[in-house]
Amino acid sequence: MSERFTDREASVVGRPNLEARLDKYPGLRAKVEGMLDIVENAGGDVEKAAVAEQRVIDAMRDLGHNVLEQWAHEQQANQAAACQATPGMNRKEKKRSTGTPASGRSRS
Repeated sequence: MSERFTDREASVVGRPNLEARLDKYPGLRAKVEGMLDIVENAGGDVEKAAVAEQRVIDAMRDLGHNVLEQWAHEQQANQAAACQATPGMNRKEKKRSTGTPASGRSRS
């Protein structure tokens, strides 16, 4: 009996493990470790579900912010690289035009 991988599972096969991937993003690694600290009650100070829930909510917000910020930085870097690779496109050159010359004096 042969098993079929979904597209998502097949794309994971050749990827490095989670540890290696998190090494590239130290801020994200810290957030994930913070989530694990909540699960393990590392501080030993959470006894009520409501307190644990609030900590999870706050941690998820921070994690989401960190993920989106990292995504935006990578998108910007990809766009900059694409612009650099496009012939005739130079993002660092100043404009040479001083504007349109006046056609004459206005009547006031």
